[in-house]
Parts: sequence; structure tokens; C-alpha cells
Amino acid sequence: MLLGKCFARLGYGFIWLLVSMTGIATAGCTDSIVEIKSAHAHIKLNVEVADSAEERAIGLMHRENMPYNGGMWFIYETPRTVAFWMRSTLIPLDMIFVDQHGEVQKIHMNARPLDETPIHGGDNIQFVLEVNAGLSERYGLGAGDFIRHPSIKQDPVWPCQK
Repeated sequence: MLLGKCFARLGYGFIWLLVSMTGIATAGCTDSIVEIKSAHAHIKLNVEVADSAEERAIGLMHRENMPYNGGMWFIYETPRTVAFWMRSTLIPLDMIFVDQHGEVQKIHMNARPLDETPIHGGDNIQFVLEVNAGLSERYGLGAGDFIRHPSIKQDPVWPCQK
């Protein structure tokens, strides 16, 4: 009887271990996490998703702070020319412009709060990641880096693990 309980506990422990490992393997492939891979770093950020016209228009306006590892992930239906501004945005941001394959095309560092000057992200942009100003420089991010998120579906350069 004691031996049976011991094996049962081991079995439960093994199942828990498998479930935990599966969660780790796919953790970057949830709507609330964006992963960035560069030559210098591998970063996971907790993001809010803005995938409707209304959510994209509001963005991070009127916020007084954002968590250190936070951000906002803007999703467009198709690649396009994009420009952002900082109207009613109270915190400085880095804006990371990403193509439909998940490759960073451009980074605008330290966008100034409340500045209404257009920030051009380029052509053929389908995603924009806004993060706290300084994050891009701190981790050495730049054009050519890769981003992973489940919304990147067209031949992603760094696909989500299934």
C-alpha cells in the first residue's frame, strides 16, 4: 500500500513537471506576451493588445506610468504606412515598428510626452510595440531584431512554438 502511494505521488509529480514545461515552452505565444530576440538580449514583455481602430487611437494616452516590463502591442490587419504621435501621452516611449514577418524595421527612441509631431514608422508595417523610453537602448535593440507573438502569422521569422 505504501509503495502504491509513493508511485502515485511520483506520477502526479511527473505530470505536473510535464505541464509546467509545456507552459514554459509556449509562454511567449500568448496574447499578453511579446518576446524580442536580438544579438544582445532575449526579452519578454507583458503587453496590452490594441487590435481595433478605437484601441489603436487611444493607445497609452492619459497613463501616468507603465510597468518596467510592460508595453502596448498595436496590430493592423495588413501591412501599411504608419505614423504615430504622442498626443495626450504622458510618459516617454520607444516605438518599435515591425513588419508582417516579425522583423523590426525601425525604432524611434524616446518619443517626447505630449508632442504632436508625427513619428513615421515606415512602409509595410503591420505591428508597433510601444515600451518605456530607454528600453531599446538598454537592451541594444535595433532594426533586424525579431519579435514573437501569436498575431504574427505570415511566415514569421521567429514562429511561436506549438
